[in-house]
Amino acid sequence: MKINIYNDTHELGKAAGTTAAQLIREAIKQKGSANIILATGTSQFETLNQLITEKEIDWSKVVMFHLDEYIGLPITHPASFRKYLQERFISKVPKLKAAHLINGEANPQEECEKIGNLISKHPIDVALVGIGENGHLAFNDPPADFETEQPYIVVTLDEQCRKQQLGEGWFKSFDEVPTHAISMSVKQILRSKHIICSVPDERKAMAVKNSLEKPINNLYPATILQQHEDCTFYLDKFSSALLSKKTLA
Repeated sequence: MKINIYNDTHELGKAAGTTAAQLIREAIKQKGSANIILATGTSQFETLNQLITEKEIDWSKVVMFHLDEYIGLPITHPASFRKYLQERFISKVPKLKAAHLINGEANPQEECEKIGNLISKHPIDVALVGIGENGHLAFNDPPADFETEQPYIVVTLDEQCRKQQLGEGWFKSFDEVPTHAISMSVKQILRSKHIICSVPDERKAMAVKNSLEKPINNLYPATILQQHEDCTFYLDKFSSALLSKKTLA
């Protein structure tokens, strides 16, 4: 696990996006294609902005999956992650080999099985992820399921997670925030060859500290990233503010 710290969100995103692009190019060069996971939310704005400007990526050889989607939320809703990825990524790059988006309006169990079968056939080269204010990884809120082998699962969103979504401006009221979602499982995320974890903002500082300094524990889901062989945290001076000198050494 590596930690990189930048002055602000823009620098963080530029570095994370540049690294992701290079890893995608390397995967295409080595095996003729690249399978990637993209995250959503405000933490990913700058990273995706950099990624879509990168040159010399043959996007026709890239297969994309995403981490999670609310159950029952239409794609027209401002908080839809399918809408987010369509507008901020898919429409901004040349046509991908495939883009496998989670349909939160389908039968949840059937959708988990469908997209789970697809990702099982596509070993992930690069995963772009973030962590929540409650330390969640994808929508695996505490206590997260570290044991399931299923690639995608139905999860219940806890109060802190739902308050974060409201606070970021995706919903008009707390009651509007869905209570359930389809999420990529923790084990599936860890199967990725490379993980780029972008976490800007002061409000994530405690979650970052817990994720990097506490023992691996499903009450702090992102602590599981400590055991990944190639995971790099991209932080800014605000999200890294509470880290100990020992962690930064």
